[in-house]
Amino acid sequence: MNTAEYLVKKLEELGVNDFFGLPGDYNFNILYAVENNPNTKWIGCTNELNAGYAADGYARMCGFGAIITTYGVGELSAINAIAGSMAENVPVISIVGVPATKIIENKTCVHHNFQDVNYYACYEAHKPLTAACAYLTRDNAKMEIDRILKTFVKERKPVYIAIPVDIAKMEISEKEVSYGWSSDEEVLRLAAGKIAAKINNSKNPVILGDLLVKRFDSRIEYKEFVEKTRIPVTNFLMGTNLIDMNYDLYLGGYYAQFDNPTAEKAVNETDCMIAVGPVYTDLNAFGFNLPYDLHDHIAIYGTYAYVEGARYNNIKMNDLLEAVTELVDAKNITIQKPQIGYEHKAASGEKLTSAYIYARLQEFIKDNDIVVAETGIVPHGVAPMKLPASVELQTQTLWGSIGWATPATLGICLAKPNSRVILITGEGSHQLTAMEVGNMLRRGVKPVIIVLNNNGYTIERILSESPDDSFNDIMQMNYSKFARVFEGDVWAAKVTTADDFDKALKVTQIMNKLCYIEICTEKMDMPELTVDLITNLRNKNSAQTKNEEVAMCQTNDLFNNNAATFETVVHKGISED
Repeated sequence: MNTAEYLVKKLEELGVNDFFGLPGDYNFNILYAVENNPNTKWIGCTNELNAGYAADGYARMCGFGAIITTYGVGELSAINAIAGSMAENVPVISIVGVPATKIIENKTCVHHNFQDVNYYACYEAHKPLTAACAYLTRDNAKMEIDRILKTFVKERKPVYIAIPVDIAKMEISEKEVSYGWSSDEEVLRLAAGKIAAKINNSKNPVILGDLLVKRFDSRIEYKEFVEKTRIPVTNFLMGTNLIDMNYDLYLGGYYAQFDNPTAEKAVNETDCMIAVGPVYTDLNAFGFNLPYDLHDHIAIYGTYAYVEGARYNNIKMNDLLEAVTELVDAKNITIQKPQIGYEHKAASGEKLTSAYIYARLQEFIKDNDIVVAETGIVPHGVAPMKLPASVELQTQTLWGSIGWATPATLGICLAKPNSRVILITGEGSHQLTAMEVGNMLRRGVKPVIIVLNNNGYTIERILSESPDDSFNDIMQMNYSKFARVFEGDVWAAKVTTADDFDKALKVTQIMNKLCYIEICTEKMDMPELTVDLITNLRNKNSAQTKNEEVAMCQTNDLFNNNAATFETVVHKGISED
């Protein structure tokens, strides 16, 4: 087989059956390899950025994803999506078709290039945004593909391969290569022993689960660890629903001081924090409020772990969880379980508010649903929900690129065709990437799309100096009519009251088609959690600004005093260094 066919085959073996992207004359040979493989499909998207987001969504559900673009203009259009995948440990391979080897060697100025020719500029741009990069040549093609895919599998982060047109067609060895890896047994034994000893000697341990449990395919081992050790458990936002919310030792989500004091108290007062897969960031952890460094306790990542400040490398998360579970004595701890989820709210003819929207959505979400929450205020409404144990929540909380959720929903629908996918997005984010709704209809996927129209960038309105700042305004659209622009089977509605929203949700349950609901609220309507969090951030920023102003005044006073002293010394005719 040729180079492109080999790469496609190896990715198919990893579970990548759908390849996203756009065609270009430098990548045709790669696209033929996808289409000629009976087990893979080409999914052409509206633009490369959307394709990257779709591949990201696909990878979150299938384990790995792939995007194919053309040299320069295509790969750079997708680079923001690749950066987001890097930030959140989403393994997406960026495959780029580039000009032929002779053109590169001769620095011939062909289309999609700079006048000052540099065929490696885009390759270099991807290096800090991926776990590994390769530029294939006649001598290194198979070796580099195998190296890249080994990193892809181990690190669960994006990788990049540039394939010249002639190299894509070059014959290549089909020799089998394993991309798997094993934990270092000695390091695993040492780390597991240290962790187990610390847990066994603790009185108030707490487990905190998060994103990387999903990325490194360790949910089963994590669940067994939680249930067999009988240690109370909580989670950061991106770790929502790793554990059944009905579990008797589930503390609810950790939202710092903004909500759920039960989890906050347990996390603040623990003598043994066991963080499994943590991504400790401002929005995921609701501020940097922990009174300790996670690494000073126990922090287990995908390929390494920290125990009391010491790092243990080359150990798999699932192996370490299994080993520790065997060594830890079950605790005898009881908790006062907090109230989890929204209380039922009766529908009425009143205007829609966040208080009603998220309470009603909580009732709407059922077993095996996949919920995709766009960045901004939406995750703050979704996170406090009580979800069925089999529900999957996907957000992009760390990278936070608005517009991610709509194309990601396409990828998620294709990855999990038998699940109902519910997209909740703001109208500002949706405008960036909404053309992918047409691709959903083209591909026959049928998500429920809920577009929250609150007349602009609401999260930015409360962060900026004035809610009325004009730069947070956007062009208004009739979104329910927009959905009908495309050729395809779609049901759409626009609702402004709780009654109408309730009726629209009920209609989606009998529709075997893509359902698109525009819900309209007041401009500054938002979840309570958003109000509390942003108020705290603003107060902190204000306090920091005041401290800086005080420090500046003190500096100025010191300068003025020194200047006066200097003048006195000079007038006396005394010279000093």
